[in-house]
Amino acid sequence: MGFHNGKVRSRQVRWCAAICWFFIAIFGTAASSSMEIVGRVPRVLILYPYDERIAATTEAGEAVRTRLLDVTGGKIDLFSEFLDLSRFPEREHLQRMARYLSAKYADRQPDVVIALGEESARFIVRNRGGLADHARIIFGGFSRATANDLKLPSDVIGAVSEFDILKTAELARRLQPEARHLYIIGGSADFDRAWLATARTDLAAFSKDYETTYLEDLTIDEFTRRAAELPRDSIVLALTIFKDSSGRNFIPREAIRQIAQTAGAPIYGPYPTYINYGVVGGNVVTFSSLGTTIADLVLDVIAGKEVSSVDSPQTYVVDARQLRRWGLSAADLPPGTVQMFKEKTFWEQYRYVIVAALAVITAQGVVIAGLLVERRRRRKAQVESHHRLLEVVHLNQSATAGALSASIAHELNQPLGAIRSNAEAAAVILRSKTPDLKLIEQILVDIQDDDQRAHDVISQMRSLLKKRGDIDCQTFDLNDVAANAIKILHGEALRRGVAVRANPLPRKLPVRADKVHVQQVILNLATNAMDAMLDVAACDRRLIVETALARGSKVELSISDTGRGIPDSQLTSVFEPFFTTKPTGTGLGLSIARAIVETYGGKIWAGNRPEGGAVFRVVLPLARGG
Repeated sequence: MGFHNGKVRSRQVRWCAAICWFFIAIFGTAASSSMEIVGRVPRVLILYPYDERIAATTEAGEAVRTRLLDVTGGKIDLFSEFLDLSRFPEREHLQRMARYLSAKYADRQPDVVIALGEESARFIVRNRGGLADHARIIFGGFSRATANDLKLPSDVIGAVSEFDILKTAELARRLQPEARHLYIIGGSADFDRAWLATARTDLAAFSKDYETTYLEDLTIDEFTRRAAELPRDSIVLALTIFKDSSGRNFIPREAIRQIAQTAGAPIYGPYPTYINYGVVGGNVVTFSSLGTTIADLVLDVIAGKEVSSVDSPQTYVVDARQLRRWGLSAADLPPGTVQMFKEKTFWEQYRYVIVAALAVITAQGVVIAGLLVERRRRRKAQVESHHRLLEVVHLNQSATAGALSASIAHELNQPLGAIRSNAEAAAVILRSKTPDLKLIEQILVDIQDDDQRAHDVISQMRSLLKKRGDIDCQTFDLNDVAANAIKILHGEALRRGVAVRANPLPRKLPVRADKVHVQQVILNLATNAMDAMLDVAACDRRLIVETALARGSKVELSISDTGRGIPDSQLTSVFEPFFTTKPTGTGLGLSIARAIVETYGGKIWAGNRPEGGAVFRVVLPLARGG
């Protein structure tokens, strides 16, 4: 609620900004001012006109205390006294309070007295002798007209509050342009009656546009009943109810809340403390801003500055919940109106979360897009790598076929020669007078077997020379591929005098890869092994192909020879492209073998056998279910 009396006028708001540096001048060793305080901090007494339950003066007083303590860093003595004049307005009470306070502060007289409200100002001006002989008095919470009526001394200045009821009425008209009735509610205390008199003067012209009724001299129950019967097209202005007609005392905002709960029309009021107590809103001086303005005047006074009365800032404040309750449009509010208890939009509530989420999503999108681009590039590179691998493997297969061509021709000539010999023998038998049919039948079986041998040789040759467009991954037994590779090498091994021995693990060793590629690895390693034994005596040339299980669900293939071995310094270099120790070698066979093995998740390395000769080991993952 507010605390003022007299005619309310609108004034231009003027602020006196507090300057912090003057406290250094006051409290420092070089300090000097017209209000010099030596050896102690300033004393400030805040006089409250009512008791501590009155929210208006309490809020203003707390704002004063907070401001003074913050600016001075706590280097100030603050005292508070509640005069309780709403419940004890009698002269005897005032006299007792004056005597009591004079005695209480006899040894600690204040340097500044803050009088909140008209009653406090009247009290301290009349009783400053003995209580605050040399104190500067600063008032707050009432209008200039009231200050003039009180005939305050010239050295008493303050923060003037112009509670403009007309501006509150204009706010109501903006929100309710269709209204036809105007009701003004006021209580029966002296303060309430003074407010009603001010409203009659200030609203004289405004009320001509409405059917106007002043609700006064009623009990609280009568106020509540009359308000409930009001027509919806009414504007209701609530002033103060400190006391009803029965003499019952009230905190005004509590009385207004009781009336507003069942009112038939929107209620407006000139005090910020009425917000959240049922009123729609009004043009108000917030008590926190009033307290800050008073505190700034106190700071200037203590600093020895010239000061004069200033206007407390005014603003429009409404309760957004009451706007919704009565169906009033926020678009009709004056510019700059403060909406209390306004439900924030989803964007207002979660703006930073939304922005952060969008930033994260955008960053994720950029990262995902980059990953997709990178994935596409990687896949393209993998496809190109596979194609290059296929081309290189095909060239290597062609070179292997060329190197084995003599052996392959020899392998092919054997079954073809046998077929011819058997065919000639069959022809001789058929020309005899009594052909031996059983012998001819056996000859035909031999011809079929030789034909199958020739077919196998040709098939093996075809697999070596066939060019494919893609890798054919399949699950197969490594033992079968090793055995097939040995068949291909059989003729070459015989030609070179190399004894080939296979030591397969007596169980299936399923791996998943391209069968032809793995076969090519075995051919490359075996061919190199036979080349490494050219300088070894024919009786000592042995090629051993073994398979086994390795740790971690892997399969190991080893190819060893009885040659001179590999120098230790070259064990890691033999797989590098174009590295070779043979006069006519290209240095590509082992590098191609490594590329093939690594393509299918395997490893290959070289070593030397303790008994002499080299050994190459290939490890491939065991296929699932193997």
